[in-house]
Amino acid sequence: MDNNSLSHTTWNCKYHIVFAPKYRRKIIYGELKQDIANILSMLCKRKEVHIVEAGICPDHVHMLAEIPSKMSVSDFIGYLKGKSTLMIFERHANLKYKYGNRHFWYRGYYVDTVGKNAKKIEVYIDPFTGEPVNKSKKK
Repeated sequence: MDNNSLSHTTWNCKYHIVFAPKYRRKIIYGELKQDIANILSMLCKRKEVHIVEAGICPDHVHMLAEIPSKMSVSDFIGYLKGKSTLMIFERHANLKYKYGNRHFWYRGYYVDTVGKNAKKIEVYIDPFTGEPVNKSKKK
C-alpha cells in the first residue's frame, strides 16, 4: 500500500477529478494543450499534490491526483482553477477578448474518491495519448 505521511498522519487519498472550460470550448485541445498541462502541473507541485495520471481531452480535463489530507478537495480545485485561469489569460492575452475576462473554466467539477479502484482509473486515462480510453476497444 502506498501511504503518504505528514508529521502525525498517514494517508492515502486519491481522487478522480474532471473539470471543463466554460461552454465546453475546444480551446484547450489545440495549441494551448501543452501550456495548460504545464500550468496545472506547476500549480499541483506548489500545493504538494501528486498527479498520478492526467489527460487533457478536447473539452475537459481528467486528473487522478493524491491530495494531502490537510487540504480539502474543494479548496484545492478552487485554487487550481482560479490560479490557472489567471496564468492562462496572462500568457495568452488575446483570449481575454475572445472568451471574456477571467472566466475560463466552468464553475462546477466532478470528483470521486478512488480508493482501491486506482488501477481502473489509471487505465481509463490513457498515459500515451492523454485521452480517455474507448471502452469498446478491447484487446
